[in-house]
Amino acid sequence: QEENIDLSNIVGTGPHGRITKKDVLHLTKGSRETETISTPSIPEPRKLDKGTLSDQKDRIVPVSNMRSIIAKRLLLSKSTIPHFYLQKEINALPLKNARTAINSKLAHINKENIIKISINDLILKACAETIRLVPDINSSWEEDKIRYHGSIHLAFGVAVDDGLVTPVVRNADQLSLYQLSIEAKALISKARTKKLMPDEMSGSTFTVTNLGMFGIDFFSGIINPPNAAILSIRASVKKAVVDSTGNIQAGETMTLGLSCDHRLVDGAIGANFLKSL
Repeated sequence: QEENIDLSNIVGTGPHGRITKKDVLHLTKGSRETETISTPSIPEPRKLDKGTLSDQKDRIVPVSNMRSIIAKRLLLSKSTIPHFYLQKEINALPLKNARTAINSKLAHINKENIIKISINDLILKACAETIRLVPDINSSWEEDKIRYHGSIHLAFGVAVDDGLVTPVVRNADQLSLYQLSIEAKALISKARTKKLMPDEMSGSTFTVTNLGMFGIDFFSGIINPPNAAILSIRASVKKAVVDSTGNIQAGETMTLGLSCDHRLVDGAIGANFLKSL
């Protein structure tokens, strides 16, 4: 277009007579120069500054008790539990709109209220309600028998300085959303100030891990023994979606992942849990 060349006058030398860049350049002024410039040069090997290298030394840190326990539990989980993975993309807008509406109502009722419902609180509450509908997910493998737990004790991951801890909200299905939020926030505060007691991190029947706040699009959690499954929460992402009428519009989605112990949970059970959730 810049050289006012009529493409119908060019005989292409590419596959099936396709016109190539080379065909056009042959008809322009300075084609040889252009072709020379476009030829990639071979990069020279990187030269390392030995003075700088002397400052880059290995750093060896003793394994802490917490990291040692995490390593042993994760190794036990991956080496003894046959994991399989499911995922489901959901519409995130109703969830976010619900959170905004609930917090607005709470602020109106009590203007001094400092508790705000988080997306994580909503997901924990939803899990507690869904486990009631799909109780097989609330189980543990005990070699010669399977234990189906009557109570729902939800663990959730909290990142701390030296790793990850999983405090437990006990009897989560018996708590209102507001009560569950208060308890979860209290456990998070204890975790970050290293005040969690051992009994506050044991006895879970299901685990939730959330990396959405870090913008993670996809990950699959490692099952927290003796749980049968762990739910992974990813970031909500703005994207084009198809509405109920078949039209494309701006939307926001979130992907939920479920890692399951295949000894306890079959694909249909896991799929039913995600669908209900």
